[in-house]
Amino acid sequence: MVGLGLLITGPGARLWPLTSEDAVTDALEGARTRTLDTVSLVVSEAGNTVTVVAGTLLACLLLLLVPRLPRWRDALFLAVAVSLQALVFLAVTTAVDRDRPEVERLDASPPTSSYTSGHTGAATALYAGLAVLVLHRVRGPWRRPVAVLLLLVPLLVGLARMYRGMHHPTDVLGGLLNGGLSLLVVGRALLAGPHVPAPAPAEAEPVPATPAGPDTGRTVVVFNPTVTGETARARLDRVLQEHGRPGAAFVPTTADDPGRGQTARAVREGASLVVVCGGDGTIRAAAEALAGTGVPLAVVPCGTGNLLARNLGLPVKPAEALAGALGGTPHPIDLGWIEGDDLPASHFTVMAGAGLDAAMLESTSDRVKAMLGWPAYVMAGLRELRAPRMRLTVAVDGARPLRRTARMVLVANTGKVQGGAALVPAARPDDGLLDLMILDPRGPAGWLSAAVSVLRPRPKAGDGDGDGAGRAGTHRSVEYFTFRRAEVRFDTPQQRELDGDPVAPGRRLLAEVRPGALTVLMPRGGS
Repeated sequence: MVGLGLLITGPGARLWPLTSEDAVTDALEGARTRTLDTVSLVVSEAGNTVTVVAGTLLACLLLLLVPRLPRWRDALFLAVAVSLQALVFLAVTTAVDRDRPEVERLDASPPTSSYTSGHTGAATALYAGLAVLVLHRVRGPWRRPVAVLLLLVPLLVGLARMYRGMHHPTDVLGGLLNGGLSLLVVGRALLAGPHVPAPAPAEAEPVPATPAGPDTGRTVVVFNPTVTGETARARLDRVLQEHGRPGAAFVPTTADDPGRGQTARAVREGASLVVVCGGDGTIRAAAEALAGTGVPLAVVPCGTGNLLARNLGLPVKPAEALAGALGGTPHPIDLGWIEGDDLPASHFTVMAGAGLDAAMLESTSDRVKAMLGWPAYVMAGLRELRAPRMRLTVAVDGARPLRRTARMVLVANTGKVQGGAALVPAARPDDGLLDLMILDPRGPAGWLSAAVSVLRPRPKAGDGDGDGAGRAGTHRSVEYFTFRRAEVRFDTPQQRELDGDPVAPGRRLLAEVRPGALTVLMPRGGS
């Protein structure tokens, strides 16, 4: 910015189009009317220091207080971008001395250089920053018109400052550049990493899938070395080469970092595709880093359950799954977001739960899983059927809390489990919603009723009421709730799990949907 200013005020001042700047300011002075004077004053005030500071504080407060979960990154992005452009403005006006246009000025001249326009730079950082947040965090048909209106504000402020005789055209362009570059720098630092949540909209807006295309950008393969041997990696590398992606970097996970750090580093270094080879736990760790970045994920199932791959319609053999993904299209899917006591906020791709399924996962040894595969979970589940019932309270989307007993509680982003069974039939990974399943069968008849209810096709329920199917006596065997935000509180600590990995026991789970937060490569015709 300083170099550009010295060029404008030095050797560039004698070159076109800079030599025509005076003609522009003279023409604007000649076009003045009383009405335009008033309008320009109002528009100019939109970039005034007091207005911008107050607007930034108000926007940050709204981002922290209005959503169900504070949007710290968004608020920090806006505040730091506005602050950065102000610091750059002060540095530039100190280093570059430029007189204001030789026309009648309608405002008092501040004791700063004409280059750059501080009003325009501040307006760009604030209003264009709000436009960025609207485009990336809001869903709905009105988001684009709102973003366009916000982007027009700094342009109108710059025009008003020229009309009022306060700046040359290049001063305004410098202000636009200052604000825009500040947004770019801060956005890359704060919004391009993991944990960029997508909001819970009133209506989930489907995003059309587009072909993957012959992208030859950098490919990073994050693999779990315990389930992806050298031979398997060689096969995957051949598949990548056949699809126009030679020279992929293979990065192993570790016991201390199961995939999140490696994936985040790949995104920072400009990867255009991240391939993840492992089980659902490895996929979940990578999804934490990819959430909100737009960088596509190719899922290669190498674990025991491989539930996300099954729900995306991918083959279960790693090389075939990768070929299917690379021949498919990028498609946004939802992520679940969950937290609880002794459970840090995390994303999940498939399911989270408490009770029977968590106990089953906890009691299944790695050795048995390696020998039997997913049937090992069935054997463990049979051992856990005698576990006592849980007593719990569930609140869905702000509705009145309900008291229930249960053997198992599942929060599902996808519905299919091993063997093709639809444990949560209505759950889809791209519908902008999550599904809650409360399983509470009593006796053999109750378990039979629950199985019938799970296997029977049923429409999506939106009113949070169980369908009554699978009753045993006066008790529902299984209930389903569709939601965007739900909280489950247990009377006593319960075992819990995320995407097939046991986590610390606790008494509370708070879950929300993050619509379209993760982009995955899906095979053509996948679901």
